[in-house]
Amino acid sequence: MKITFHGAAETTTGSQHLLEINGQRILLDCGLYQGRRQEAFERNQHFPFDPKTIDAVVLSHAHIDHSGNLPNLTRQGYRGNIFSTDATRDLCAVMLPDSAHIQESDVRWLNRKREPRGLPPLEPMYNRMDAELCLRQFVTIGYERPMLIADGVKLTFIDAGHILGAAQVILDIDDRETGRKSRLLFSGDVGRPKSDLLNPPTAAQDVDYVIMESTYGGRKHEMEMASDDHICRIINETVARDGKVLIPAFAVERTQQLLYSMNKLREQNCFPALPTFVDSPLAVSATEVFRLHPECFNEEVYKFLFEKRNPFGFEGLRFIREATESKALNQVKEPAVIIAASGMCESGRILHHLRTHIEHPSTTILFVGYCAEDTLGWKLRNGARKVSILGDEFNVRARIEILDSFSGHADHDELLAWFDRMSGPKTRVFLVHGERERASALQAALATAHPQSQTEIAHLHQEVHL
Repeated sequence: MKITFHGAAETTTGSQHLLEINGQRILLDCGLYQGRRQEAFERNQHFPFDPKTIDAVVLSHAHIDHSGNLPNLTRQGYRGNIFSTDATRDLCAVMLPDSAHIQESDVRWLNRKREPRGLPPLEPMYNRMDAELCLRQFVTIGYERPMLIADGVKLTFIDAGHILGAAQVILDIDDRETGRKSRLLFSGDVGRPKSDLLNPPTAAQDVDYVIMESTYGGRKHEMEMASDDHICRIINETVARDGKVLIPAFAVERTQQLLYSMNKLREQNCFPALPTFVDSPLAVSATEVFRLHPECFNEEVYKFLFEKRNPFGFEGLRFIREATESKALNQVKEPAVIIAASGMCESGRILHHLRTHIEHPSTTILFVGYCAEDTLGWKLRNGARKVSILGDEFNVRARIEILDSFSGHADHDELLAWFDRMSGPKTRVFLVHGERERASALQAALATAHPQSQTEIAHLHQEVHL
């Protein structure tokens, strides 16, 4: 059995791990790499393997850094099954076409900038038709429902508690060459034990090998009550300045979690009623998908949904689909909250709102989630005073606020507790989906707490034989 780490190795984007067993090739995730534009395009466009040779794909969850390059895989010749949970497939049905649309729109914008300079036009990596064709290859499996997906390989999804439908991937493997049987766990992204919306991650049993995320190694999130106070303070201070709160937020999970929290805070009169806009067609569609999958919600949200009202709606909230309505938001003079994708500020409508408001001292830009290194969001979070947005330079005069308690990722202590709850020898552990500093902190902690496990940080294109 061989594993090659083709993505999310010493970084948090482009999740992609290739398992080779019994003459078959199984790809775990197929995410988009996000970072410097040219490097990202090259890495996403050119797979380090021939897509035609892949026998099966197993998708942990719908986030674009895990699913976003699937249409390109199909475009380049992959014709096998893509295994996921039901909710993951439903989210991908809106997220993958949206990703294609964003690529097409961004390329049109950039080409308008390139044409006067005599530069050749760019092409998107895939289009909406590629995304639609890819969706035909999905095969859905519920949590705790084992299925044979290849010779000697049985797949079981268990709840990861990260986003709607997110799964930890368990592969029970019968290695025909060595005669050994083993259980491999791919964590996907591990959620928090006390999510506002979802059930906690399920504890895996009898695990031999672990591919484990390390996004927040060495870091702890804020306490929940502190996050409520933080939101109220930010909104109230921005209203006092007659400004706007711009929230770059992932359209899936983060937006719904934010709406649920704002709903509860509004009931407590924590901040004054003011216009709130969700400016993202994807977020609107994703919120509709959320209502289709109450089985993923924790008890509080489940009861809220069936006994009270829409947990993701409140007075003054407007969902924006049309581009003309989105552009009109730039003419709104009074204080407002605008939630728009993408969370890392790499694409989508948030870029146009940033262009309009980032040089206004009255503006607050509130980050409620992780931003990968070298993304625009990462630069803003780390204090950049001048940034490029869609080809133009802007001075950063807006206030930057960070609220990591909304993260859908387990923090350092929560990752260790998740590992502790997992039974089995856990002989070898490979840390992925984390920048080097974060992965190193988690590696050190695991080495101290679990010296019997050989824990190492996966490197890009590293091959491991088990």
